[in-house]
Amino acid sequence: MLFDAIRIRDVQLRNRVVVSPMCQYSAQDGHVTDWHLVHLGKFAQGGAGAVFVEATAVEARGRITHGDTGIWSDSQIPGLERIARFVKSQGATPAIQLAHAGRKASMARPWHGNGPLTQADHDRGEKEWGIVAPCDLPIGEEWLKPRPLSKHDLEALKGSYRDAVRRADRAGFEILELHCAHGYLLHTFLSPLSNKRSDEYGGSLANRMRFPIEVAREVRSVWPAGKPLFMRVSSIDDAEGGWSIEDTVLLSRELKSAGVDVVDCSSGGILGSATAATRTLLARVPGFQIPFADRIRNEVGIKTMAVGLILTPQQAEEALQAGRADLIAIGREALYDPNWPLHAALALGVDPQFAQWPQQYGWWLTRRESLLKKLGVSR
Repeated sequence: MLFDAIRIRDVQLRNRVVVSPMCQYSAQDGHVTDWHLVHLGKFAQGGAGAVFVEATAVEARGRITHGDTGIWSDSQIPGLERIARFVKSQGATPAIQLAHAGRKASMARPWHGNGPLTQADHDRGEKEWGIVAPCDLPIGEEWLKPRPLSKHDLEALKGSYRDAVRRADRAGFEILELHCAHGYLLHTFLSPLSNKRSDEYGGSLANRMRFPIEVAREVRSVWPAGKPLFMRVSSIDDAEGGWSIEDTVLLSRELKSAGVDVVDCSSGGILGSATAATRTLLARVPGFQIPFADRIRNEVGIKTMAVGLILTPQQAEEALQAGRADLIAIGREALYDPNWPLHAALALGVDPQFAQWPQQYGWWLTRRESLLKKLGVSR
């Protein structure tokens, strides 16, 4: 099943392997560079069904770091279009994740500390900017204090999402994902640990879900009807008193009604830095988040994408065969092996003749295989 095509709305993926959005912190004023083209292009060459551009900020203050990609300006379209075009040329479906970092914005790049900006960052020309969140609750004592978003701000933000969606469509992306996980803006509306508002966007579960659902509806209204919409969620906060899987099931029902096609099932991140999410309850073992995708898929009747320490083709295949998810997302495993999908096809006996490899590679590899057999060398 891992190499069965899947059709979602009018878009057909050649297989069920998706490369997750992974921030590279290497953009220049929000513009992608050659690094992003090569980084994402090799995953398309490597046989993935869909390849996601990293969390891409819908407004400048929504970046995690100075190195984040953005889609708040028309000037950012050409670079993104180049990536989408190349990914498509290699047979993969080009996808992009729209994001807003909220109270996790204005941080140092991971290799510069992965926390609040310091004097060393200032010396590199990277200074703080004002950040926003549902309320003025910072991540911790040493972190920037966000400004609470007013109702006028929320309307303006929905406009930023709409504009970003139109740019993503113009750039040629065929799948769009909203980032509603890992302690970023939309997630902080959901979690009772980060949303202390007293108006209709805070308090009860229905109120805390209101803004993310409104964003999903706005995005769906301008994203072409034939193109799929995903939403990445933290299925649980993995912190005492936080967002639960039961909450995510209820949210997923609303998202399905709003026109979301796939729920991308991650977890955690409401506390701590952007890439070092604090987990206190959930053991990180291979496939530890697959049960979330399973429960949401089968209780809500919506497609799900499983992600999180999915390491082997057999593990991915078992999840699909058991009906626990519809898509399998790999992230760091793809960094370790950009050809993971092609190697998985070999391991599962789907492509013994290297037919799925780029023609420029497969031609050589078939001859190498013949030589190895003559020499009695087994791989």
